[in-house]
Amino acid sequence: MLFSACILFCCSPVLAANIDSVRLWRAPDHTRLVFDLSGPVEHSVFQLKNPSRIVVDIGGTTSKASISSLDFSDTPIKQLRFGKHNKNLRVVLDLNSEVKPRTFVLLKHGDKQDRLVVDLYDAKTETVKTVDQVVTVDTGRRDIIVAIDAGHGGEDPGALGPRKIYEKDVVYKISQQLERMVNAESGYKANMVRTGDYYIPLRERRNKARKVRADIFISIHADAFKNPKARGASVFALSRRGATSETARFLASKENEADLIGGVGGVDLGTVDETLASVLVDLSMTASLANSLEVGDKVLKEIGGVTRLHKHQVEQAGFAVLKSPDVPSILVETGFISNPAEAAKLNTFGHRKKLAQAIFKGVKSYFHETPPAGSYVAWQKNGGANTAVQHTISRGDTLTAIASRYNVSVARIKAVNNLSGSHIKIGQVLRIPTS
Repeated sequence: MLFSACILFCCSPVLAANIDSVRLWRAPDHTRLVFDLSGPVEHSVFQLKNPSRIVVDIGGTTSKASISSLDFSDTPIKQLRFGKHNKNLRVVLDLNSEVKPRTFVLLKHGDKQDRLVVDLYDAKTETVKTVDQVVTVDTGRRDIIVAIDAGHGGEDPGALGPRKIYEKDVVYKISQQLERMVNAESGYKANMVRTGDYYIPLRERRNKARKVRADIFISIHADAFKNPKARGASVFALSRRGATSETARFLASKENEADLIGGVGGVDLGTVDETLASVLVDLSMTASLANSLEVGDKVLKEIGGVTRLHKHQVEQAGFAVLKSPDVPSILVETGFISNPAEAAKLNTFGHRKKLAQAIFKGVKSYFHETPPAGSYVAWQKNGGANTAVQHTISRGDTLTAIASRYNVSVARIKAVNNLSGSHIKIGQVLRIPTS
């Protein structure tokens, strides 16, 4: 046998604990096993080859869990078995393929008990992309990319409504309906942030939208409030200075807490030099926030036509998932799942469809007014010709903000308008290139 790695993680104090249950999720790039514990534990993990397997030793622990219902299909796990090694409980994962393991413990948090999480990341073969693969040609007919983020998932079920209606399930169904509508519309393409029942950290959700160069990011939720009488849908944009209401603060806190439940821990959003980051990001984020409020207002008005609204203006709060510096981002609360009447409606296909239609109608209204340069919608708006969109300078406009709004470079705007510098005047009309 070949010993390949050994890692030790500790929690203190260490008490005798039981494994109460074992849960399994499959994500596109990894498999997650969660061991629900009656208390904190110490554990170590190592890999063995010939045959390939992962061994997890858990100190002072016994197992009461049934694993007969675990479905290992489409995972690298062949089987899971328990054994004893000295005073430890030994968990052996027999593997079908190579993986990169990552393990961590989560201490009891809220109604979540202590947990040991084992993530098995698929071995990937890195390929070197050619210039032709990296560089895409803008034909002036590109699709508007709508990134759809179904909140929560996997280890994090979100809010729980009556009759065990889970937020993660409701919002995923709404997201799927929205995806189908977007893809059925000429000039639009949907990109689902999560494509199944698994958890994605908040930062990674917004980064996924940036990687596909999304024109808008929509995070869909159905949250709960401490007062079960609270009801109505809401639309949120990012607040850089604080929340606009008590409810906004509460919901932002609950959503940002998801990474603790999902197994990321305290995510530090400031991983770069603060001064440099603020200088580079400020202009772009200012433009994105303004666009977020604009599209959020249109979506809110459409939603108000199909369901009761909690607030009649776009709310703002510090949602971590909305902190993208260059993608307009909104969070849609489709209703309070803690309200029995709204939970019942959210659990029906017809109401979810109406919500998805309203969201997309608001999005289309926004992009019809300000279509991204080079998009099919811009081309269609201009009568099927690749003519330039016109933008009249108003107070507070900058070339950087205008470029961000129309998804075109500052250099292209300056070239089309024969600008030698960055000075612009209120009332000045700029041509925005579409190709």
